[in-house]
Amino acid sequence: MKFSEKLKKLRQEKNLTQDDLAEKIFVTRTAISKWETDNGYPSIESLKLLVKLFNTTIDELISEEDVKQKENLEQKTSKTNLIISLVGLAVAIICAVCMFFVNIAILSGVLAGLGILGGCIYLVFTELSLAFYKDKKLTKKQIAINKFQEISAGIVLFLVLFAVVRNV
Repeated sequence: MKFSEKLKKLRQEKNLTQDDLAEKIFVTRTAISKWETDNGYPSIESLKLLVKLFNTTIDELISEEDVKQKENLEQKTSKTNLIISLVGLAVAIICAVCMFFVNIAILSGVLAGLGILGGCIYLVFTELSLAFYKDKKLTKKQIAINKFQEISAGIVLFLVLFAVVRNV
């Protein structure tokens, strides 16, 4: 039986609503709903409170399948963050290139703002996409990707800032 099913069963056995359970372990009802629908997993602290509340063990509450599913969910989130970061990078590059050909002050300002925003999105979501791998041993390929992303982020921000200074 999966964690989500076990949690729902234990909650119903104690005649607790999702709101009641959320209040007892200091999370939101939305968190409980996500856990019961396999869309998320509790933190270690929440697991400890659940174990205590339901008078069970972590081993009884979580199976090997749950651990693998959590890793798959983290990988999916990491891939989504990577896609968002690449979109930010594309926006920053396009804005930087366009700024070289635009001589209208207002449009240059808009492009500069979008370029900087794209660069910031790239930096933030790149870090979020790599967060999954921080605790794991990185392969040579992952290390190379990390270095490439750091270098390309620097180049993009330089291009955007250069274009801003050029148009000022």
